[in-house]
Amino acid sequence: MESEVAVTGIKPTGDVHLGNYLGMFAPALRLAERRRTLCFVADLHALIGVRDPAAVRRRTREVAAAWLALGLDPATTALYRQSDVPELSELTWILSCFTAKGLLNRAHAYKAAVQRNRDAGREPDAGVTAGLYGYPVLMAADILGVDAAEVPVGGDQLQHVEVARDVAGAFNAAHGPVLRLPAAVVDEGVPTVPGTDGAKMGKSADNVIPLLAGADRLRAAVMRIVTDSRPPSEPRDPATDPVFAIFRLVAGDAEREDMRRRLEAGGLGFGDAKRELADLLAARFAGPQARFAELVADPGEVERVLAAGAAAARQRAAAVMARVRAAVGLPGQPSAAPATLASSERVFDMT
Repeated sequence: MESEVAVTGIKPTGDVHLGNYLGMFAPALRLAERRRTLCFVADLHALIGVRDPAAVRRRTREVAAAWLALGLDPATTALYRQSDVPELSELTWILSCFTAKGLLNRAHAYKAAVQRNRDAGREPDAGVTAGLYGYPVLMAADILGVDAAEVPVGGDQLQHVEVARDVAGAFNAAHGPVLRLPAAVVDEGVPTVPGTDGAKMGKSADNVIPLLAGADRLRAAVMRIVTDSRPPSEPRDPATDPVFAIFRLVAGDAEREDMRRRLEAGGLGFGDAKRELADLLAARFAGPQARFAELVADPGEVERVLAAGAAAARQRAAAVMARVRAAVGLPGQPSAAPATLASSERVFDMT
């Protein structure tokens, strides 16, 4: 087996928001400080729900720019576009031949789609595409195809790694120890980030606080946090206060305790608390916002980083696919595989 790496990715389906940062970007960047890591933009996954090709291209570059703006070092961590590693698509088909239908029936996204249809009085599979149904297999290929040893996930994403392990186990049961069984890495310190409506922050709920789209949009989102009409003089419980629920996740110890004290004593209105949260976020992410704007204005730099990252990812994927093809009886690697990766090896040492 090749040297161990971790892998993580994000779909390019909307603005990078505070929940993305605290739940995925920050833990992945911490992980990259202690072990070799592959980070990818899941543009193939985005095709399940996005039909605008310009939006796919734009959002993909923006997510890549976000990785770089938030601190990813392309000299030590490979950043690539999922679709630039065609071995993953080939592996998806092969893995699908070893994936039990019942496993896909239990996938969270599919079950949620079926439940929404039933709640609306529609046929259970109305609007469900093969892509939505089979996306866990592509996700398994994302992990298994680069021989990942670890996958950082939140507690609600453990199923993705469990499916990858199940599929790899089924393949290995038929053909021997060809695929590495990955381990989920759950950072217990990763919080569930409430959105502006109090529910979990997420793009589909349209309750996000965008971090890199500019200070004005960030502030406008913070001011939309749903609160009640209690007067500023009334004491509030920090444990249930909707603004403090977000503030405490990004503030330092002294700032957090100061707001907690003022909430409990009374005198801090919701409007002032929101402005303090907006000021804190604007100050903390001013640098990344500026860097993000530079990268979006110069897509050439982003594309160069993605190309180098794809070369490193393909180096690992080619080795995996050589084992897989031999195991199932297919001919050797097709000629489209990278013939030499000497230039990328000077940037990445992922083997």
